[in-house]
Amino acid sequence: MKSKTNETQFEPLTSGRFRFDCHPKVPCFTECCRDLNLMLTPYDLLRLKNRFHMSSRAFLEEYTEPHLDEGETFPKIRLRMGAEPRRPCPFVSSAGCTVYEDRPSACRIYPLGRATARNSSFPRALERFFLVRESHCRGFEEPRQWTVEQWIQDQELTSFQNFNDLWTEIVTHPGALGQGETRSKKIQMFYMASYDLDTFRRFVLDTSFLRSFDIGSDEVRELRTRDEALLDLAFRWLLFALYGKNTLVLRTEKTAERG
Repeated sequence: MKSKTNETQFEPLTSGRFRFDCHPKVPCFTECCRDLNLMLTPYDLLRLKNRFHMSSRAFLEEYTEPHLDEGETFPKIRLRMGAEPRRPCPFVSSAGCTVYEDRPSACRIYPLGRATARNSSFPRALERFFLVRESHCRGFEEPRQWTVEQWIQDQELTSFQNFNDLWTEIVTHPGALGQGETRSKKIQMFYMASYDLDTFRRFVLDTSFLRSFDIGSDEVRELRTRDEALLDLAFRWLLFALYGKNTLVLRTEKTAERG
């Protein structure tokens, strides 16, 4: 979620097309990059920490803060704004975004909003788009027109949306986590696998994890070097460990099947 304190209107995208552009000559350029309540998804964190060649934990400590909304179970990670009066994003400059190629999904999709829902009849999340009109934004006065599909392609959103949809399935799952110590441990598991990816890699490679689950040697090689493969495993493990979904196979089960 990316939000500001100024007036915002959410407009249904009935025609499938919208007019918008953002560039240094637009009067409000970088105005949307301050005083944000910008939640970072696990894939956002992966891209940003790798851009700076930082560990997950180091990036979390330097640039983010945990946040728990009232009534929610799982903590979220929020980008920490600058301490100056206008509270700028730590990655914005007068010339624009300094991490543009790896900017978060909430920044990429703007000025669109995307609502998703899952249906057991469809393998992918069902989606609906709408316009987010903020009172300061002059980008809507620009002549360039887009379809939703053109915007998604131009902003290179597909990989972000794919990972974000998998993560949404975890945080919106109706299953219960239990009570007391069991619940507390599951929330810690969620935090590690979602946000602290380097610690999750050590958990996979340096404990009994690979002896417990049937994971092929090719995938194990990828887990050592490709964070995207590791994040995909993290999401499958969370669905298995938190809710008992059949997203991973225990080695004893695989052995029984072969026998």
